[in-house]
Amino acid sequence: MQQPSAPDHRPKTDLTDSLSQNLEKHLQEVARDRDPLFAPLGHLSVQTYIEGELSQWGDVEQEEFEYSGHVYCNLYLDLPGQGGQGAEQAPILIGAHYDAVHGSPGADDNATGVAALLEIARVFAAEPAPRPLRLVAFDAEEYGRIGSMVSAQLAAQDGEALRLMISLEMLGYCSDAPNSQSYPAPLDRLYPDVGNFIALVGNLRTLPDLLRWRRTLNTGGVPCEILPIWNQGHPVPRTRDSDHASFWDEGYNALMVTDTADLRNPNYHRGSDRIQTLDLDFFTRVTRGLIHCIRNLS
Repeated sequence: MQQPSAPDHRPKTDLTDSLSQNLEKHLQEVARDRDPLFAPLGHLSVQTYIEGELSQWGDVEQEEFEYSGHVYCNLYLDLPGQGGQGAEQAPILIGAHYDAVHGSPGADDNATGVAALLEIARVFAAEPAPRPLRLVAFDAEEYGRIGSMVSAQLAAQDGEALRLMISLEMLGYCSDAPNSQSYPAPLDRLYPDVGNFIALVGNLRTLPDLLRWRRTLNTGGVPCEILPIWNQGHPVPRTRDSDHASFWDEGYNALMVTDTADLRNPNYHRGSDRIQTLDLDFFTRVTRGLIHCIRNLS
């Protein structure tokens, strides 16, 4: 009779050990002028880099679409959940746009979101999340969320169920200075005036997730503020300024993770949006916290 094997007490590798170095490497590759019309070579270079990184973990699907006479491309990678391939579970869709405005290297907007997306892919390819993940690098966000609108509309037309859509939108700028954070009215009366937190903005049905994620992020050393919003964000239009709004409009549960863009970062859409202006420790803690949140999202 075969004896049962002894328990393996060797410490497991923490897949986030190299997180900071990997994030910085991705930022170096992505943070460059990459407007799809005015800097097509930079745009192609970044698109090729993202596809190469994601293809380490599975087949990458290209979703080409035309807008205003030009062709753009979303990139998708599907990762199985803990149930393996073919498990009947609605996936979690996690997206970040990889284009930037002309004349800006877009380090925060949105090289940080792309870098976090690539590390989420690496971690959950090795240790699957409870649910399947659908990772998307969206194109043409700066032209009006075109890439995510195409993605959300096609998902809705196909009747695709999603557990949650998560938009990674600017994750790396932090300030401890008083009055470094602003808000559109009337939110200025409800939230702190120091820009050292990460914000989660979701439609009302995501409130249980917002509360759990805030607790997880706070416990992990990332100050977090949440904003549940109704009516697809129309009462506060600034809450619609990223790819999650495309999924709100199609009836999906979706939330945005953000450092609040120009409500905090003075380099927004400027040539000064460079890696040197980011707080890489804050960015690493945010990304590590998001990995823990996704790992516990059933």
